[in-house]
Amino acid sequence: MGRLEGKSVIITGAGSGIGRASAELFAAEGARVVAADRDGATVAAVCAAIVEAGGQARAVAIDAAEESAVKDLVARAVEDWGGLDVFYANAGISGGATPLLQQSVALWQEVLRVNLIAPFLAIKYAAPVMIGQRAGSILCTASVAGLEA
Repeated sequence: MGRLEGKSVIITGAGSGIGRASAELFAAEGARVVAADRDGATVAAVCAAIVEAGGQARAVAIDAAEESAVKDLVARAVEDWGGLDVFYANAGISGGATPLLQQSVALWQEVLRVNLIAPFLAIKYAAPVMIGQRAGSILCTASVAGLEA
């Protein structure tokens, strides 16, 4: 039995990188994972690998900065798994290879939308469930890019 046996977890940005590794680790420790990413194919592959390894995972393709999508994501996790123990707000993007002074306003707005609105929505919709359960954890990833100008 893993340390997270029976726990239900949502992870955004679970299609690659830290999100994927976290989904795999949570599942390996016994958690039931709802893995979300805007790239449906990659998050489906992550969940397929988790299930193949004996874990429980469901893939959801969403925009983590879209309010109705996050509201539905939380509702689905609660309905499917009977509650929500962890919401890991991991989805994030950067300006890519474009230097800051060359970024368009549209690109900068998208970075802010994903990196600031998505965690806000995770908290907005996960916290009431967890308060009602009197238990739960919300984790938010911050980027190492915040340490450099």
